[in-house]
Amino acid sequence: MLTSLILYCVLGALAGILAGLLGIGGGAVVVPMLVFTFKWQNISPDIGIHLAIGTSLASIMFTAVSSAWAHHRRGGVNWQVFRYIAPGILMGTYCGSFVAARIPARYLQIFFVAFLLYVATNMLLNKKPNASRQLPGFAGMTGAGLFIGAISSLVGIGGGTLSVPFLVWHNVDMRRAVGTSAAIGFPIALAGTLGFITNGWNAPGLPEYALGFVYLPALVGIVAVSMFTAPIGAGIAHKLPVPRLKKFFACFLYVVAAKMLMDVL
Repeated sequence: MLTSLILYCVLGALAGILAGLLGIGGGAVVVPMLVFTFKWQNISPDIGIHLAIGTSLASIMFTAVSSAWAHHRRGGVNWQVFRYIAPGILMGTYCGSFVAARIPARYLQIFFVAFLLYVATNMLLNKKPNASRQLPGFAGMTGAGLFIGAISSLVGIGGGTLSVPFLVWHNVDMRRAVGTSAAIGFPIALAGTLGFITNGWNAPGLPEYALGFVYLPALVGIVAVSMFTAPIGAGIAHKLPVPRLKKFFACFLYVVAAKMLMDVL
């Protein structure tokens, strides 16, 4: 157990630095690390990806709060948008977790690979949506929340990959879009965590100290360290050529996606 905790702390340190340096985290960093680590620990491959996604969402509950508070102090959170989109987010993520729990591990991992390829390509091309329309009303925001929450529950992310482009597309400036997305990450993580705990409660092959599809040793190690290393990554970002680093990391994600795909084919 001590060896495992040390390993998860190392993963948390790396995830935090990358999140602070490149503005990514959650599914793009933590889930692949956990999938490979669980395989090394001989955790059943039938639940490895589910356990990784559930644990990733649980870790985002903690990081989203600190991140959202930091943005809020700088006036970077649009709380009206948050109130409009949160109900859809909660419903979409919770219901999505029921779907994710019933998808065979092989197909869920293939879906995650497709998500990784999307993230990598987006980083490589650095495409940003044109601000071409106004935010929809409550019904439209609820629908957007349902979609963002459902996809987030399938890949273990805090939703930033989807919510930031959506908000920018609807004339929210980038600074407030990022801050609002950080706040949106908490209801995604909360609903997703509850869903993965519920749906994984009696799953066969769960390791010791697993709470449904949330693996507590990994959660403790990742959260304990990543919250301290994310500011380090943010500090490094001011000293290094981030656009070039993003291109390098995009290529790394392609390699990770290829490895994950080979594991299930």
